[in-house]
Amino acid sequence: MKIISYISRVIIGIVFIFSGTVKAIDPLGTVYKFQDYFQAFNIDFLVFLSLPLAIVLCSTEFLAGISVLFNIRQKAGICVVIVLMFIFTPLTFVVALTNPVTDCGCFGDAIRLTNWQTFGKNIILLAPAIFLFVHRKETESKHGELREWATAAGILVIFLAFISYNLRYLPLIDFLPYKTGTNIPDRMKIPEGMPVNQYETTFIYEKNGQKKEFRLSNYPANDTTWKFVDQRSKLVSKGYQPPIHGFVITSMANEDLTKEILSSTNYTMLMISMRLNEADPEKLAAGFDLGSRCSKLGINFYILTASGMDEINSYGDSLPFCLVDETSLKTMIRSNPGYIMLKEGIVLDKWSWANVPDFEQLSEYQIK
Repeated sequence: MKIISYISRVIIGIVFIFSGTVKAIDPLGTVYKFQDYFQAFNIDFLVFLSLPLAIVLCSTEFLAGISVLFNIRQKAGICVVIVLMFIFTPLTFVVALTNPVTDCGCFGDAIRLTNWQTFGKNIILLAPAIFLFVHRKETESKHGELREWATAAGILVIFLAFISYNLRYLPLIDFLPYKTGTNIPDRMKIPEGMPVNQYETTFIYEKNGQKKEFRLSNYPANDTTWKFVDQRSKLVSKGYQPPIHGFVITSMANEDLTKEILSSTNYTMLMISMRLNEADPEKLAAGFDLGSRCSKLGINFYILTASGMDEINSYGDSLPFCLVDETSLKTMIRSNPGYIMLKEGIVLDKWSWANVPDFEQLSEYQIK
């Protein structure tokens, strides 16, 4: 029995600590995942709760894992674990059936699982979680109740400070496709021989007031008595998707600048603001000033956003705004605004709004 209890504690403890830690490293990623769920289930009015829920979730998972693994208020930790399991197991089953989002986000961007894999993971974890809950009264406090609560409180304070650091600056570990050192053009390519998307095309024709569906193999191409009505394509087999996809930079004049920017041999600073109205005006102003410093040093400067035209036009036409899909921008950097330095499509460095590079730092990228 002790061996089973020990193994159960190790499994639950490690999984919950890891899950809470990767969420804390990238708290904005968890925020975006909550927003995806709220929008998918048509409860957008709860979007404002995304950040506090993300902080509560990763903190609860981490503390529960620490509690179970290291016997710090273990009974309380086991109770938290079983509550979370009984909430998320049926929820992940519903998500697996309906597929409102493609990735549950339980391990952030560190490990991506399909919805069915996530549900399977929860089913496996239920066994040790239930075992620990049933035998919870057999656990003993070894360090005294007051000391253990104080230890848990101290761990929570440190953990919250860790979350705050990653929110203010950038994730301590970058799990995103655009991390420093990435060659963006290479990550956009589909390797030779990899499978591509397979579609099934259906043709709808009408004859004598009746509509009938045909496939490419039997549609009435030479029968003029049938009148073409519609055509539909259905994805039947998903092909290989490169790590970076759907990344297109469009100028305000509707020109595709993607290749020009990613192939430039000059240094290029990208200022990224998913939604201008959601960014602090002072932080945006600091970014615009950065653009002026870049110009003086001969560094290309572009502002990438998914904001509407009216909002962009409110800043005048002197700033180099470009349009990019919001999902791509969220994947590029976890900061609004945030900054990426490129050269020949390679990510050289990244900054958040909290550590905008000064003139001396930028001078390192000045054209000699």
